[in-house]
Amino acid sequence: MRVLMTGHDGYIGTVMTPMLQRAGHEVVGLDSCLFRPCLHGAPVPPVEEVRRDLRDVSADDLRGIDAIVHLAALSNDPLGDLAPEHTHDINHHASTRLAELAKDAGVRRFLYSSSCSVYGAADTTVLVDESAPLAPVSAYAQSKVAVEADLASLADDRFTPVYLRNATAYGWSPRLRLDLVLNDLVATAVLTGEILVLSDGTPWRPLVHIEDISRAFLSALEAPAEDVHDRAFNVGTEADNHQVSGLAAIVADVVPGSTIRITGEAGGDPRSYRVSFDRIRRELPTFDPRWDARRGAEQLRDRFREHGLAPEHRAFTYRRIAWLQSLIDEGRVDDHLRWRDEPVS
Repeated sequence: MRVLMTGHDGYIGTVMTPMLQRAGHEVVGLDSCLFRPCLHGAPVPPVEEVRRDLRDVSADDLRGIDAIVHLAALSNDPLGDLAPEHTHDINHHASTRLAELAKDAGVRRFLYSSSCSVYGAADTTVLVDESAPLAPVSAYAQSKVAVEADLASLADDRFTPVYLRNATAYGWSPRLRLDLVLNDLVATAVLTGEILVLSDGTPWRPLVHIEDISRAFLSALEAPAEDVHDRAFNVGTEADNHQVSGLAAIVADVVPGSTIRITGEAGGDPRSYRVSFDRIRRELPTFDPRWDARRGAEQLRDRFREHGLAPEHRAFTYRRIAWLQSLIDEGRVDDHLRWRDEPVS
């Protein structure tokens, strides 16, 4: 297929693009390239791309496209809470508009990168599945719920939306992020010898490696339409449901000499949920997850040692909210998160 991938230049997109290409698909990227300089160690292979803000996509951008993989978004809860209006504008309204344009252009399949954060605060004594009530507690998660509903209203025999509710991502990428729980715990251990947990360590999180997220999207892309039409799939494995304190213990074991410090200064976290991944196993049998948190922590440790990691990387370069704020402070990007000048090449 000829696949348009929004957010191809980001944390997940730079890993997913070559995987889809190796499977024989032609990938066209679309990205505003806000994070292009945030490179860790390895170059990103070139790909045909359109440098475009998601809010400015036109019908011309979608000509000849068979399927869309929609990753582009303001990418986490702190960033979403900083400017909720932009989160709803970009993550919700621009996403729905993209889907409407895609349907009009004859794009038949639309894979939406949703999130297990839509479950918000749930009963952690049971595993929540795709039929569980949605209880988003952040602007980011609310936008995911809204887009899923809008896409469902577009579904028909000409247009197949699929909602991939990813667990919390981890793992190394050339467009690294350290504002993700496991990635950050490993980074602090490598940099300081201390594994710093600001919450009380009790919240539950499902985790998934970004290579396994990519495998899930590839499976949904290639599956018969009747198997995925207007369906939500939790993406991950039950073995990677962890409490934050448990993740810290894994990191302590993987980074010898590091110690755990749980401060609790951030208080309790209302987002706590354990997730079932039975549906994706049953209905997308080609999905073959290969990672767990321990192997992911080892990968991160090894890449940090191989490519280097400095305190400013953790504080600034690989934290999305800090990087965007720096672009605003420098006048490169305006208050609506649009480039004032040409994107960094």
